[in-house]
Amino acid sequence: MKQSAASRPATAPDEAAPTAPERQNARPFPEPGRHKVAVLVRHGLLPMELGIPHRLLGKARDAAGHSLYTVATCAAEPGPVRTDADFTVEVAHGPEALDEADTVIVPAAHEDDGTGSAGRLSPRLAALFARIRPDARVASICTGAFALAAAGLLDGRRATTHWQAAPRLQRLFPRVRVDPDVLYVEDRGVLTSAGVASGVDLCLHLVRGDFGGAVANDVARRTVVPPHRDGGQAQFVEAPMPPDADSSTGAAREWALRHLDRPVSLRELADRESMSVRTFTRRFRAEVGTSPQQWITAQRLLRARQLLESTDAPVERVAVRAGFGTPDSLRQHFHTSLGVSPSAYRRTFRESTAAEHAR
Repeated sequence: MKQSAASRPATAPDEAAPTAPERQNARPFPEPGRHKVAVLVRHGLLPMELGIPHRLLGKARDAAGHSLYTVATCAAEPGPVRTDADFTVEVAHGPEALDEADTVIVPAAHEDDGTGSAGRLSPRLAALFARIRPDARVASICTGAFALAAAGLLDGRRATTHWQAAPRLQRLFPRVRVDPDVLYVEDRGVLTSAGVASGVDLCLHLVRGDFGGAVANDVARRTVVPPHRDGGQAQFVEAPMPPDADSSTGAAREWALRHLDRPVSLRELADRESMSVRTFTRRFRAEVGTSPQQWITAQRLLRARQLLESTDAPVERVAVRAGFGTPDSLRQHFHTSLGVSPSAYRRTFRESTAAEHAR
């Protein structure tokens, strides 16, 4: 039954919503034991990009349902931050969040602060970057890469940004190895991603690296997004939605995922869709953004990583179940893609996960 205003119970003082000053005085990371993520925003913020880290990382849970990250938004000073829409965002935290953060994420900003035009940091922005801990991981979404480059964080590193802005990034920062074709790049603790949606892929990549494939897949299910798009996938896909059901290669991909433990030929995949090999290859690349062989290798690597994270199966068994056949083949692919051996990956993953839970 609907209550009248007079009959509703009064709100207790400790249940009242915090006021703006109270929010701004709150500590950015009050919960101990969680990975601390600071999202550094600037005027001209894209609201969707701000929501990605909060939605993806904020939904990561361990097996007991405990949050694994604390995500705090910060700016040069607390208060309203303009967006590229018709509203502002009230930011509770200032630069103090950067002092504690384990990971700092820098979204794009559509108001020029010098990073995208002159390739330099303003004194205010330089002071913010100076507060980031030397051992913190730093990431950008879309043209947030310009701020990272202006801070010198991308010098000598491979990086990406939105394909339309990639030539300008390379021109302004010749010491950066710009790859305009990929969804995201990780190079020695610094990550960059392409357009807005690739920020989702980047955050899932962070979760997968921090807490494993099972947690990342759970986040993806909660958010209703694909659990994994490889960082090397092309930014621009010719036909994200096929013009008709007959042109889709989805059934072949589903079949391949069920048979990764054995050789999968291009002829078999094409036959699943009743296409010639040539037509299938062309349509697969148009829909997925990579070749069938590259996609299968990426899926096998993902399967191997999941097995190393979640089982005690020996490397020999992991190699067979993931479709690499031999431990030598598995080791070669791990070294090429991840720079570590399967055994080192398992050891590092379990040690880092245990350390995060012990915090």
